[in-house]
Parts: sequence; C-alpha cells; structure tokens
Amino acid sequence: MPKLAAFPKAFMTALCKDGSMTVAEWIQLAADLQVDGLEWYAGFLEMEDESNWPTFRSMVEDTGKVIPMMCCSPDFTHPDSDFRKTEIEKQKRWIDMTSVLGGGYCRVLSGQRRPELSVDEGINLAADCIEACLPYATERGITLILENHYKDDFWLYPEFAQKMDVFCQLVERIDHPNFGVNYDPSNTYLAGEDPLVLLRRVSDRVVTMHASDRYLAEGTIEDLRTEEGGAEGYAKRLRHGEIGKGLNDYDAIFRELRSKGFDNWISIEDGVDGMDQLRRSVDFLKGKIAQHFDA
Repeated sequence: MPKLAAFPKAFMTALCKDGSMTVAEWIQLAADLQVDGLEWYAGFLEMEDESNWPTFRSMVEDTGKVIPMMCCSPDFTHPDSDFRKTEIEKQKRWIDMTSVLGGGYCRVLSGQRRPELSVDEGINLAADCIEACLPYATERGITLILENHYKDDFWLYPEFAQKMDVFCQLVERIDHPNFGVNYDPSNTYLAGEDPLVLLRRVSDRVVTMHASDRYLAEGTIEDLRTEEGGAEGYAKRLRHGEIGKGLNDYDAIFRELRSKGFDNWISIEDGVDGMDQLRRSVDFLKGKIAQHFDA
C-alpha cells in the first residue's frame, strides 16, 4: 500500500523567505492530518542550523509521523564547472540532511533551462553531476529521485528537463539502484504534455510521487503548449486546485502504478487555499489508494 505524506506548498514563502512561520508551527499544523509523513524542504530557513535537524525529526515523530522525502533543487546545468562542484557539495549536504531526518529519498533536478544550453550539453552536465552524488547517497542508504519538474519557486528559468523527451533521455542515461523517478502528473501539464504518456514511459522507474491537481484558469492546453514553453516564472494559465477536481486522472495514474508494483510514498502538494482543502485532498487520495491498491 502506498503511504501518504504532506508538503507545505501554501507556506513556502513563510518557511523559506520571510520566516513568518516556524517549522515547529508547520509540524503542529500538520499533526492532525491523516497522513503517514511530512515531506521536507531543504530550504526551510531553520534548516541552515544543522543542530536543528535531529530536533525536527523528533518533533515530527512525536506526532506519529516520519520524514520520508527531501525536496531540494540542485542546479546542475550551469556552464561554470566551479558552480556545478558547489551544487554537488550542496546536494551531498542535503543527502546528509535526509539521513539525519530519517528519510530515504532525496530529490535531484537537472537544473535551469538556460537559453544557450543545448539538449546534449544539458543532459551530459546533469547526468555527470547526479552520478557524482550517487556513491555518497548509496553509502548513506539514500535514493536520489529525479522529478519531472517545472520550476523551483526561486529559480529564474524553468527546468532543463521539463519536456518529456529530455526528461526520459536523462532518466535512461542513469542506471543505478539508488536512482529513480519522482513522478508529478501536474508538472507534465505545465510542459503542455500528457501526464499519462509520460507515466507509461517511466513507470518502471517511479519510486515516489507528488500528488497535486491543476485546473485551467484560462485558455486551453494547446494555448499552454504554444505560449508557456519559454516563460520565466510560473505558468499563468494553470492553477493549483483541490486533488480530484482538476485535470489529473488519478484512476488511470494509480492503475498504471499498481501494474508496476508501486507501494511507496506519495507526497501531497496542495493546500494553497487552506488546510481544509488539504484535508479534502488527503481524503480523496486515501479513497483512491484503497480502491486501487487494497486488494
């Protein structure tokens, strides 16, 4: 049976930028959610102090939950080799962070889609950097998970491997037991592509998942495909929404994952309209998991 975690999507600025919410406050706010874990973000302001790491693990475990996954955003496609070396060292610190918090999965990304970067150059740079981190992760029992991502909240450019073909090339390039895919169906729409087509291409490599939902605020998916490809900032046509009420077909998604024997963590990226919305999304996903996996 897959297990559910929650991510503080609505509180990223408060936790990562202006400090108007403490990590302890988020833990307590999430304490009554009917989930098994809390996905962590390496950029929480209070995570800069390493002495806080075991304290936060204890706080979460005192609520009956665990911290299974770490969300972080290395930028491995920068043209400067010294910059990339620094990003590798950051990733190793995030791997240590994941280990201290008791997690087993630490996200990696390709990096930013800089205009001057060719596909081959970007894949080579990202693959080399991820492979440089894998021995360190393996020694600590951590699996690196590559997400089909749109754009880190604090990046200028979208993800280099945002498009399906590029993402799949990068996944195929890295063959290692401590490497897999963190599948996010909503991000595929932001690329103007079909999340089920992507899932069927990588489902045998999926080890974790982000669950969210998106709806079109205006226009069509075709508009998104033609207009948003090179946009800086978040796509304007799509909005986060309550899970089960947007574009994603969770029946089809879960059928495909079940066919591949998936039984791992699904982290909910929702609640942008409040904790009640997040609770409804939890209830929806618990129902769908029971429908498709409890047999």
